[in-house]
Amino acid sequence: MGDNKMQAEEIYEILKDRIIHLHYEPGQVLNEIDLADEFGISRTPIRRVFQMLMSDKLLNIIPRFGAQVAPMDFRKMKSVFEVTRELDAFATKLAVDRISDENIAELEEILDRLNNYDIPTDYQKAIDDDEKFHEIIYSSCDNPWLEEILTRLHYQTERLWHYAENYFDEVELFTDTLGKILDSIKSGNVDDAERYTREHIDQFVMKIKKEML
Repeated sequence: MGDNKMQAEEIYEILKDRIIHLHYEPGQVLNEIDLADEFGISRTPIRRVFQMLMSDKLLNIIPRFGAQVAPMDFRKMKSVFEVTRELDAFATKLAVDRISDENIAELEEILDRLNNYDIPTDYQKAIDDDEKFHEIIYSSCDNPWLEEILTRLHYQTERLWHYAENYFDEVELFTDTLGKILDSIKSGNVDDAERYTREHIDQFVMKIKKEML
């Protein structure tokens, strides 16, 4: 039973990654028999993984139909951004006083990499580093409940980053506000850290509205 649990956790990470990176397209139906065959296990752990992904709102279980990758619903994404806009800012506020010098150095390295990316060819790297930047902030806020909530919410926003890849061609969308957030953290300016965190989200939302809606 313990082995199955570990196996399910590993498969969960694999399938979650496939959904977020759009290897499984929104609306695609996943077949538990095919997945059980792929991973060489019974269908029971696959069902457990489906439940875990459903709790992340990445998968919908439809009776007598199967497990469907959650469609991209922009009305729901609006709700996600309303929440992340406030909670991301709160996490950054907490991190200002709690972040370590080592984590500040990591944020500086991320920003250096972002400044050298060419978005048409390095878009995936930019998304990954943007997420890493946020993960460091979350862990630095030293509030495990807040970290868990924001991590799950960012599964949704990261999936949207991949979905909208064709509409982003400027690295400044990443570097401008992230640089301001980092400067605010380093100077200990809580108000600016919160403000620029909200601005980072607002710029992304405005770009989505302009290009896709």
